[in-house]
Amino acid sequence: MTNNLKQLTDRIYYLPHDPKTDRPILSAICGTQQTLIVDTGNSDEHAKLFLNEIEQQQVNNFHSVMLTHWHWDHSFGANKMNMLTIAHEKTKKHLEKIMDYEWSDDALNNRVEKGLESQFCSEMIKKEFDDNRNINITLPNITFKEKFEVHLGDTRCIVKHVGGDHSDDSSIIFVEEEKVLFLGDCLYPSVYTKQPQYKVDNVRNVIEKIEMFDAEIYVLSHQTPLTKDEFMGYINLLKLICDLTEKYQRNRLNLVNELSAQLNRKLSQLEEEIVYCFINGI
Repeated sequence: MTNNLKQLTDRIYYLPHDPKTDRPILSAICGTQQTLIVDTGNSDEHAKLFLNEIEQQQVNNFHSVMLTHWHWDHSFGANKMNMLTIAHEKTKKHLEKIMDYEWSDDALNNRVEKGLESQFCSEMIKKEFDDNRNINITLPNITFKEKFEVHLGDTRCIVKHVGGDHSDDSSIIFVEEEKVLFLGDCLYPSVYTKQPQYKVDNVRNVIEKIEMFDAEIYVLSHQTPLTKDEFMGYINLLKLICDLTEKYQRNRLNLVNELSAQLNRKLSQLEEEIVYCFINGI
């Protein structure tokens, strides 16, 4: 995975995700007057890499950084970013809860045992940080409830809270002039449950809010940006699995057979995993 900054549109740059330590996409939305950053990264090192890359493009005059949600991989770089930070009010509450946590291996293992930390996140934190884990949680400076707007000169960013299974504070960012929608992790399954899960009502609710925006490019934080056609394929798959989950409930075999028949092929590994998450959510 290359870590080089990429240009998504005339006004938007992004640093690709890196699955090695679960680094999400970090982005810069550049208006004529100011620049908005999307997410702070999963560590000081991740934030520093992004800031160095963006500096090489002569991007500056930062307005603020917008958090899509509170999870460590999106928020632990805030200290290094050292900017005005905006987030949903629930994001702040979640970060307040973890401010006094210790981050040693023992502390992480203990929280995993108690169900306060996910096994996956614990492993990735250990990989991203060395043994001397100087993790400083930085709280947002500004919070909002439903919707927030940032004007960067010729560019307007509309931020909307959507919630969902992955995190109840998830927010999306629509860049009107570029027709780009930043989705964070809002369409991914839960991570802080015993098994990853999707709940039919939550998925439908998030999709409904996403469909209010007329985007051409969709940015999910842990994969390559999607075109409208690619994204609609993904959304339609989720909608179909919602319907079949309601129809078959916990009967996985019937659900998989009908889904396979409707798609006219064998399910991919990802599709199998999505079905598994929906059945967990019943």
